[in-house]
Amino acid sequence: MHGSKVPLRTWFMAAHLLATHSNGMSALQLQAKLDIGSYKTAWLLLHKLRRAMVDPERYPLDGDVEVDETTVPYRTKDEPVGGGQGRSPIGKITVIGAVELVSNNKPGRIRLEVAPDYRGATLKGFIRRNVRPGSHIWTDDNKSYYGLTGYGHTPRVIGKMAAHILMPWIHRVFANVKRWGMGIFHGFREKYLNAYLNEFVFRWNRRHSYGSTFDSLIGLGVSIAPVTRAGIMGVAG
Repeated sequence: MHGSKVPLRTWFMAAHLLATHSNGMSALQLQAKLDIGSYKTAWLLLHKLRRAMVDPERYPLDGDVEVDETTVPYRTKDEPVGGGQGRSPIGKITVIGAVELVSNNKPGRIRLEVAPDYRGATLKGFIRRNVRPGSHIWTDDNKSYYGLTGYGHTPRVIGKMAAHILMPWIHRVFANVKRWGMGIFHGFREKYLNAYLNEFVFRWNRRHSYGSTFDSLIGLGVSIAPVTRAGIMGVAG
């Protein structure tokens, strides 16, 4: 909000809509609801708010944690924005995720990041950034997780059994991410996928305290340093 030409009232209304709408808002929807003059302004406003959805002092996941990877289809630059009637996405990008298991094996908080590859350094680095040392990590039998130090680790051999049976919660998270992306954005854009993952994580982690989402977003927004358009693409989690 610092130095913005957008009226403060518009910022607060946009934050309220983004934080409290059950599925979030696209830039087109926000432009229409707040009568914002240009799509570019609405888009930039939304992405600055998405950046504020990552608390730099958040606590790492703890205890039993499911970790896995998936691929997410993305929409190319030439794909139309509205209606979902264009060509099918021609590419996929890897996303790694983790879900904390709480009492009665229910899902707690999550983390999501775009991953450049499946190498051990990449996957283990994600765990070290997002999970407290001493926690117990549950994965499939991907050999890239082997040799993980500082954590308990149980690989599960999938074999003929469906992966979502052995690790149900992380696969439910992945399914919800993909459904959400197609419903709101008619397919993710590769360049900004981390920003969308930030938003999904913010919503999921506050799904049991829905009334606090607006306060959380505003509080983080005023505490995080201003960002330019060039600096919008941050690391998701």
